[in-house]
Amino acid sequence: MTKIYYWLQENFSNIIRIILFALSIFLIVLLFPRQTGFFWEFSQARPWMYEDLIAPFNFAIQKTPEELAQERAEVLSDYTPFFRKDPVVYDRQFQLMNTRFELLWSELETEEELAESLKERTKSIALNIFDTIYQRGVIFLEGEMSEADKETDILLLDGAVARSRKVGDFFNIREAFQYANRVLERENIEPRRRSLLRNVLENSITHSVFWDEETNTKAISSAMERISPTRGMVQQGEKIISKGELITAEKLKILESFRAEYSRQLGSASANYLVFLGQFLLVSISIVVLSLFLWVFRKEVFHNTRKLIVVLLSIFLMILLTSQVVKYNIDLLYLIPVCIVPIIIRSFFDNRLALYVHITSIILIGFLVPRSFEFVFLQFIAGIIAILSMAGLRRRSQLFTTVSLIFLTYAAVFTGLSLAQTGTFSELDPVTYVYFAGSALLTLFSYPLIYIFERTSGLPTDFSLLELSDTNSTLLRELNTTAPGTFQHSLQVANLSEDAINIIGGNSLLVRTGALYHDIGKMVQPHYFIENQKSDINPHDEISYTESAEIIIGHVIKGIEKARKHDLPEYIIDFIRTHHGTTTTRYFYAMEKNENPDREIDKELFTYKGPKPFSKETAVLMMADSVEAASRSLKKPNEESINNLVENIIDNQIEEKQFDNADITFKDIKIIKNVFKNRLMHIFHVRIAYPQNN
Repeated sequence: MTKIYYWLQENFSNIIRIILFALSIFLIVLLFPRQTGFFWEFSQARPWMYEDLIAPFNFAIQKTPEELAQERAEVLSDYTPFFRKDPVVYDRQFQLMNTRFELLWSELETEEELAESLKERTKSIALNIFDTIYQRGVIFLEGEMSEADKETDILLLDGAVARSRKVGDFFNIREAFQYANRVLERENIEPRRRSLLRNVLENSITHSVFWDEETNTKAISSAMERISPTRGMVQQGEKIISKGELITAEKLKILESFRAEYSRQLGSASANYLVFLGQFLLVSISIVVLSLFLWVFRKEVFHNTRKLIVVLLSIFLMILLTSQVVKYNIDLLYLIPVCIVPIIIRSFFDNRLALYVHITSIILIGFLVPRSFEFVFLQFIAGIIAILSMAGLRRRSQLFTTVSLIFLTYAAVFTGLSLAQTGTFSELDPVTYVYFAGSALLTLFSYPLIYIFERTSGLPTDFSLLELSDTNSTLLRELNTTAPGTFQHSLQVANLSEDAINIIGGNSLLVRTGALYHDIGKMVQPHYFIENQKSDINPHDEISYTESAEIIIGHVIKGIEKARKHDLPEYIIDFIRTHHGTTTTRYFYAMEKNENPDREIDKELFTYKGPKPFSKETAVLMMADSVEAASRSLKKPNEESINNLVENIIDNQIEEKQFDNADITFKDIKIIKNVFKNRLMHIFHVRIAYPQNN
């Protein structure tokens, strides 16, 4: 039991990595559809690359969506609409006319005009006009029918019988009023009675023939149902296409129909367990190859659980999004912001890893989408452009440049693929370009995603480092005000560190930012550090060497406390806690020994608590910090003194085994020494001594 416990303890990190890779494989496979795939890839204007294709079953040739849409449009254009005369309208308006006539007639004043016979004659004129108009009918036209001309055919329903009529056979409301006015003008009646009749008729005439919604809906639905979605059949055993035959537009329709029927017939009868096994093998191979790449070329990512989670989670989330889009609305496929993955990985790591992770994710996505070759090729090119546009990230505005380049890449590649396959611009769908623009804009969501990943994983990104390295930030302004000498020292250390990392390889922005903050602990008691002393008075002369060492060593702890108070991330605090490693305050230790030769001095009192640097960046910062601080004490800086200074300081750090935990080689250290020497000689304006010719 004890052996098992120790074995688990020793291999805990390896077990966690295996679990992460296995869990990723399992979750990705769960997103794959459980049906057999279509094995043949094809596209228009390219030859059939496989053996002769023989139909294994009967299948109908499906019409394209464009053909179906055209047939539906033809049905609608030839369709004769149904109208119905409403009998209730006549009775209702007749009563309204009678009532209004009686009311207005009673308001006439003269006795002659109130004569019963005159009233009846006047009323009969109104009744004749009213009956004529309603016998012919007043048609109500709306929507597309509002533009119908007089010769447009309609079907007028009379019970269950439909009679063919024309729109011109009916009055419209304006024509009905005009007819009534013409008849009244012809009648030899007194003006007041004519005005009365005009008022009565205008308030009594309304529409009586209407669009029959129910009948039209049924008729249109019936006509649409009669449209066949297929045109012709391919019989079992019939040759579909020969090897090497060019795929024409007609052959493409037949192949698309075959693919649809193949998926329907064989997919429903597929052996799900075997399909699952095949998908599991494919996904496993892809993830294992990714893990091998990390193990060989990116060991720092492979052995870091947090970094590994960021990589695997980015791939899984994009596959999850794609699977849902494919499942619920395949038309939105090109709206998926696939380029978010390389942008996120590039923000945390480097260009090569971003490209490899992007390739892995689009290969896995290729198993989910139709026409996978075109999709993978399109996303591959767009991903490369996204990564290249993010190289040397120093401004947030570069994200908007990246978005523009991604859209242009999508548009150019898609246009090229379409023209190569169809040979015509007419097949280019403008909606697809709208989707590309949307996908490019959705790529901007990588910024909040990067923030979430950064906060949850504690890993640095160029975005956060750019913010932290701003010398106008609150903490760095306070450092410049409180300890200006330390601030200038930090700037020089940042420059030295950045130059060295750029040559040996590493995160230059990270080491520069760490250098700016590594000495913030000196703000607590700045006058105890020589770079901040403005006079010959040294406060260390007033205290013991042990107390002096305690103050000097304490700036590391105080720096960590101040960093945490200002919410600096742990990867910056790492530079603060490691920039002196476990070295000693040599001056105070030596002075204490000289003044007390007979007493054994506790070296721990003069030793920094560590830890030692554990990365290439923190190791470079330790060297740069010591070299820059020591260079200020050079009385006569020249090539020889600078060489000796750099060599002695870094060699002493090596002897004290300060770099044992860092991923740095002796070759790297040799390069770093040369970088420091050249930089210091430029700072002190030292001329290099050239050998003279004999």
